Amino acid sequence: MLRTLWRVAIAGLLGIGATSCSSGGNGNQSGDAGGVPTAGMTWTQRGGARDWTSVASSADGTKLVAVVGHSYPGYIYTSADSGTTWAQTGTQQFWSSVASSADGTKLVAATDLDSYLYTSADSGATWTQTGTQRYWSSVASSADGTKLVAAGGFIYTSADSGLTWTQRNSIAFWASVASSADGTKLVAVGDGGHIYTSGDSGATWTQTGSQQEWFSVASSADGTKLVAVTFGGYIYTSGDSGATWTQTGTQQYWCSVASSADGTKLVAVACGTSPASGGYIYLSADSGVTWTQTGTQQYWWSSASSSADGTKLVAVVNGGYIYTSSGPLP
Repeated sequence: MLRTLWRVAIAGLLGIGATSCSSGGNGNQSGDAGGVPTAGMTWTQRGGARDWTSVASSADGTKLVAVVGHSYPGYIYTSADSGTTWAQTGTQQFWSSVASSADGTKLVAATDLDSYLYTSADSGATWTQTGTQRYWSSVASSADGTKLVAAGGFIYTSADSGLTWTQRNSIAFWASVASSADGTKLVAVGDGGHIYTSGDSGATWTQTGSQQEWFSVASSADGTKLVAVTFGGYIYTSGDSGATWTQTGTQQYWCSVASSADGTKLVAVACGTSPASGGYIYLSADSGVTWTQTGTQQYWWSSASSSADGTKLVAVVNGGYIYTSSGPLP
C-alpha cells in the first residue's frame, strides 16, 4: 500500500512519463560519504527515459532484464552485453518486478494491477503467462530458475519454473521477496509488517525483525547473509539467515537493495531523505558495516541488481534511465 502511495506522490513531482529530475551531474560521477574513497566506481547512463520499475542480472552481469510500469504501462527490456544495448520484448503491462536465473536464460516477471506472472526460458525472447490474476509486487528465482517465489497478497512458490504455483503464508502487503541460490531459504518483507524467513522453500515461515515499512530485501547465495531496507528508515543486515538483525546506514527513503553471491558486497538505492529531495546509490564491501555514497542524485532510484561477484552493478530510475557500473567496489 505504501509503495503505491509513494508512486503516486513521485508521479506528481516528476510529471511522469517525462524525464527524471537530477541535480547530481552527468551519470558518470561518483560521490564520497564520510571520506570513504570511491575509486573505480563510475556509472554509465543506458537506455531511454522510462518509468523503470525493476532490474535483474545474470551471475556474470552480462545478461540484464529491466521492466517498465510505475505510472504508465510499459514493456520488458533485455540486454546481452551488460547494458550497452537493449531490446524491447513482452507485452505492454504495469510491470512491477523481474528476476533472473544465474545464466540469464530463465526469467520471471510480475505485473501489479490485477494481472499475471510471466516466465521466459529463452532470455526474454518469448514469454508465457502463468499464475492467477493478482496484484503481484515481487518475484525471486533460484540460480537454476526452477524454484520461484512471488508475492501477491499471499506468498506463492513454484518448483517447476512457474508452470504451477502453491499458495504459502498469510495475506499481507508484501513488498519484496528473495531466495537463496538453491531456492530452499526464502525471505519476505512487507509494508508495515515484519520480516519472514523460510528454510524449506516456503512451506513454513518464521516471523523475525521489527515491525517497519520494509521495502526491499536481498540474500546471499547460501541464504545466510541477508539485507533489508526500510522506507523512511535504515538498512538492516543479518548474518544468521534472519535470526537476528543489525541496523546500519543512514535514515533514508530506501527503495531497493541487492547482494553479491557471498553477501559481502551490497548495493542499496535511496529515493532520498525526504519525498522531494532525491537520493543516491550506496555501496558496501563489508556486508553492510560501512557504506559509500556514489552515483548521481535522482528523485527515484527504483531498483538495483548485482553480478555474483559484485563487480558489475545496474540500477534504474523511475522516470529516468538505466545506469551500469563495473570495476572493484571501494
